[in-house]
Amino acid sequence: MVSATSSSSRLLPPKERLREKSFQYCQRVIEQSDRKAHRRSDTELQKACLVEAVCILDCVCVEEPSLVYRTFPCIKALFGRLSSDLSFARVVLPIAQFYLNHGEMAAVDCETVWKLVFGQFPAELFNDPFLVHELLRFLRLNLKSLQLRVPLYIQSFPNLLKFLAWDSPAVVDDFVDLLPSLVTAGTAVELLHTLLDLPCLSATLVLQLRSICLPISESGGRGLLSLDAFRNPSFRGLFLFLLRGEAGDTIDRLSTLHELLAEAADWPRVVQCAQTVPVLLHIFFNTVVTVADEKLLAHLILVMLERSSLLLNLPIYIKEVHRVFRCHLLRLCKLQPSLVVDQSREFIEFAGTTSSVYSKEEMYTHVVWVLGEYLSVSCDSRCSVRLITSCFETLEAVLFEITSSAPPPGAACPAPRVVTSLMSALAKLASRSHDLIPRVSLFLSKLRTVTRGGSVAWCSDEEDLVAIVTRGEELWSLLKAPGVAQSVLTPPPHVTTPQWHRDTNMSMPLELRALTSLAHPQ
Repeated sequence: MVSATSSSSRLLPPKERLREKSFQYCQRVIEQSDRKAHRRSDTELQKACLVEAVCILDCVCVEEPSLVYRTFPCIKALFGRLSSDLSFARVVLPIAQFYLNHGEMAAVDCETVWKLVFGQFPAELFNDPFLVHELLRFLRLNLKSLQLRVPLYIQSFPNLLKFLAWDSPAVVDDFVDLLPSLVTAGTAVELLHTLLDLPCLSATLVLQLRSICLPISESGGRGLLSLDAFRNPSFRGLFLFLLRGEAGDTIDRLSTLHELLAEAADWPRVVQCAQTVPVLLHIFFNTVVTVADEKLLAHLILVMLERSSLLLNLPIYIKEVHRVFRCHLLRLCKLQPSLVVDQSREFIEFAGTTSSVYSKEEMYTHVVWVLGEYLSVSCDSRCSVRLITSCFETLEAVLFEITSSAPPPGAACPAPRVVTSLMSALAKLASRSHDLIPRVSLFLSKLRTVTRGGSVAWCSDEEDLVAIVTRGEELWSLLKAPGVAQSVLTPPPHVTTPQWHRDTNMSMPLELRALTSLAHPQ
């Protein structure tokens, strides 16, 4: 190359000469790659050379922007030649990087590139581990630029999550970093549904590959029923929904889908996928509170209440999702207490379903606590006596039902925390509407009388029963003095915030500890 340089290029400074010759050499490599290789090893070498050539051209154009206009025709022609062959997907990623870095300056249309990278690659190559690694690395390195300049990136989250559904352990770290960038006010609701449906998507991807590999006439083998459902035109729309490439769709037949995929609940790939969902849900909720308004938060609460009953039947997965839901339900209601009044009808309807006491203990307990804590005039001036009474009567009916009869066949006794939460919520509501105090006091006194005789059908553990009765007696004693009950059960904000007894910079915690040590000597 040096011997063939022209006199004009020899006059350039050394750095510029190197840049010019690198540019010419890379273009030469790209031109030669048009020739078809005779051996497989040569094809792989050809791809590697193309990757390096495009990367070097990108670096050269970053250093000398004037070369962008000379380089783009070559890059554009290369993309046009390779875009129809998915075996060259590895080469397309450096081309996409070039378009991202210089497309705006050259005023070229990049839409075709992004449709290939965010559309066809995840849809058809989700099971290619090398490409998945390279694509996720590309996303992480260019996250801010993609968010600002490529709208298709965020809209393609159903496609990108196929990587996670297929091989969760390998890519979960990448999605811990990427997920916050996909959470916007416009995508939050659908993204939450999609995260909850990830185990279903994992099973559907397995079925998609099996459907391709196994002839339709072939019978036997594991997963036959779900494979037949996958091929059945009647259910095709359900599976196509899961396999969609962009955001914007909804589904209303989740229970049917879960029935079709029931046998997939113990597939290793599905189980691994389900294990990552709670982690991603925490990240989702931690992010969504930074972008959501009150209307969106209300919608998310409705989704949590609805989807707590619509999950693929993996018991551990359901339990963990409920745990995440109750954690963030409390957080959202604490952030916006008026949400409880806004969604009071849905909350009361959920709390009035007795079956939830046995099947959704975590979720149910915290919904009841939220109603008792925030259904108050001090939280929202719209909270009327009528609303408080309606909620009280619903909770009262549930508490009476579960404490007056044995649990349904196959169900365990209600957890003591559920019973005490219901009693506490009733006492709180009664302290705000004194007309209700006689009703809850009568129930608590009856509870104490009934349990004096020993064990009862709805509580098999004696210690649990003692704890329930003790809590009932405390509430009964408090309600004898309505003014005191309200200040204790629903203390005003200036009492609870700041909490001086917890502030380690104050002397009160030290005094409390000293008094405690005197009152309870070792």
